[in-house]
Amino acid sequence: MESWVFAALLVTARFSLICGHEGSGYPAYGDDEDSYARRYKGTPWCAPVRVKHGHASCQTPRGEYYKNVLGTRCKIHCKKGYEIQGHQEVLCMANKRWSGNYVCREIRCPKLSMPVNGGYKCSDGSYFNSRCEFFCSPGYTLKGERTVTCLSSKTWSWGQSTCVDVDPPKIKCPNVRHKTAEPGKLTARVTWDTPEGKDTADGVLTDVILKGKPPGTHFPEGDHKISYTVYDRAGNKGSCRFSIRVRVLRCVPLTPPDNGYMKCDSDGNNYGATCEFSCMGGYELQGSTGRVCQSSMTWAGAETTCSPMNINVGVRTAAALLDQFYEKRRVLIVSTPTAANHYYRFQMDNLQHAQCGLDLRHVTVIELVGIYPAQIGRIRHRIISPGLTLQLRLLLQISHNSYNMVLLDKQGNDKMRYTFPITAAEVFTTIDTFPLRKDEMVVQQQAGQTCQP
Repeated sequence: MESWVFAALLVTARFSLICGHEGSGYPAYGDDEDSYARRYKGTPWCAPVRVKHGHASCQTPRGEYYKNVLGTRCKIHCKKGYEIQGHQEVLCMANKRWSGNYVCREIRCPKLSMPVNGGYKCSDGSYFNSRCEFFCSPGYTLKGERTVTCLSSKTWSWGQSTCVDVDPPKIKCPNVRHKTAEPGKLTARVTWDTPEGKDTADGVLTDVILKGKPPGTHFPEGDHKISYTVYDRAGNKGSCRFSIRVRVLRCVPLTPPDNGYMKCDSDGNNYGATCEFSCMGGYELQGSTGRVCQSSMTWAGAETTCSPMNINVGVRTAAALLDQFYEKRRVLIVSTPTAANHYYRFQMDNLQHAQCGLDLRHVTVIELVGIYPAQIGRIRHRIISPGLTLQLRLLLQISHNSYNMVLLDKQGNDKMRYTFPITAAEVFTTIDTFPLRKDEMVVQQQAGQTCQP
């Protein structure tokens, strides 16, 4: 027996393995081996090596044509995507069996983890060359590769991808709002529905922040910026902004009339504001005493002016003369039997030096001089007839034989009588106690109308 046959027999003696193998297509014991033995009597060999999903490269001891004679060595090779399990090399032994089992199994990568808030789809599970594509639920964005492939190294071509919430929440603010202030007001109450945010991922918002005044607030004139910001659980934020414009309807500003003053409420010329006018002493108001700013942004009433007061001394009765002063002027009547009376001279000299104070208090001085029938009256440079002078003394019950002074208020009421001269300061003190005069003083102070020393 040749040396190579003997070596093969020794190998056979050392191994008592069953030559059948998974994936070869042949059982450990079968008809195929018997058929080979019957066909080639006296020549020991094993069943042909067949590798599913692979091939074998065999070497015989002497280069025989058949690759399954006794002593043949075969290396098992798997095609790409498969890996060998079992023996990578087998030997055909004398018992007509191969020395080991082998099989080519498809390569598998580890199972991918399902991403939170997402998933994946694979072309062939976890097997070699399978392509898996990741996807995310609405509102989430994929972080990592979108597709991975199972490689021959039993690993994926990229690491695990995840789904993250990077989309900001959505919020829509109201449109720009215009509001007009109500009559007499410089603000407007503005309301709106608080906008609701929406998260595109899990729908959960953690916080809503308002920058600006809340709805239902009174906004002053002008433009006001309002913004809302919402946050989701991932810390993303979304914002929206809108403007509120408050308009105050205004008339063209009025100015005080010459020789008069004006007092307005609210803001002076806004819708609903009222302006009241009055004239300085010695002047008579013409037009409207009060004007209101209307929604049409025009003033109600007629233009106001202050004209010098024109006293008609040609009336027939004392009552008609005094009626001209009603609610306009106070009257201080000085009566003396003669122009040489020292009480009269002292009084008139004192009043002449205090003319500003008299005008400030709307006082007109009427002088009655003489004894009937030689008597005459005077209002500054206007002469009152003797008959009208007599009527004044009779109406006010003033004696023409002695010095007298009578103070009438704007309603014609007899407020004070003097039988001796007094200073202008004392007259002013008395007038300043009148209720109407107190209101006048406030208006004059606001207008800055005073008597300079």
